[in-house]
Amino acid sequence: MASLMRTANPTLTDSTFEEVIDDHLADGAMTLDGTVHKCLGLILLTMLSAAYSWNVYGNDPATGWIWMAVGMGGGLVVALVTIWQKPWSQFTGPLYAILEGLALGAISSSFDTQYPGIAGQAVSLTFGTLFSLLLAYKTGIIKPSENFKLGVVAATGAIFLVYLLSFLLSFFGMRPVVNESTGWLSVAISGFIVIVAALNLVLDFDFIEQGVAQGAPRYMEWYAAFGLLITLVWLYVEMLRLLSRLADRK
Repeated sequence: MASLMRTANPTLTDSTFEEVIDDHLADGAMTLDGTVHKCLGLILLTMLSAAYSWNVYGNDPATGWIWMAVGMGGGLVVALVTIWQKPWSQFTGPLYAILEGLALGAISSSFDTQYPGIAGQAVSLTFGTLFSLLLAYKTGIIKPSENFKLGVVAATGAIFLVYLLSFLLSFFGMRPVVNESTGWLSVAISGFIVIVAALNLVLDFDFIEQGVAQGAPRYMEWYAAFGLLITLVWLYVEMLRLLSRLADRK
């Protein structure tokens, strides 16, 4: 069972359904329609919150960066709570979406100030990738085989190790190539990260489908939507980075 539910997303692990399979189903079981509706709801909350912090940053960058810090810090705390307490996801999922929106709005406005129009391009590419991969998944063009899953999990783990190393090296004044804003190697690395982030969406789709098939508790609709949102946020931020690096090469 676990091998069928492998995913690189830290919120949607192999054991996620195994941990809740014995839960009472007083409120019914997880459905695909319910999960889709909750995904759309969380995305809408994120966009509304992002619009607010975007406007704040445009009028007062200092205040905008405060909202960004609040969103990032608060989002991390809420994400950890949600992972530990999955039944709370119907409350923590929307809260996470709002907090992430605050962070993304300020970040997007900052990028757009330097590269006019880049935020709109990143949004279009992110949703275009989402729907394209969903179509490819539903039509069987992309099949999340065991080797496919292992490859994406390994690549995602390697990326986050590089993130961690870059963060640690920054305390010593070192700037790894992955953090450079220019250079074709940096562009290539950023492009690779975008591809891996996008492929995580396929694993998330498979995770949701497995949850529905196994009759997971209804609250897992919220949890699965929360997990998918995490992947979308990562993909969007990496899209921003890739587009900014490409713009610097012109």
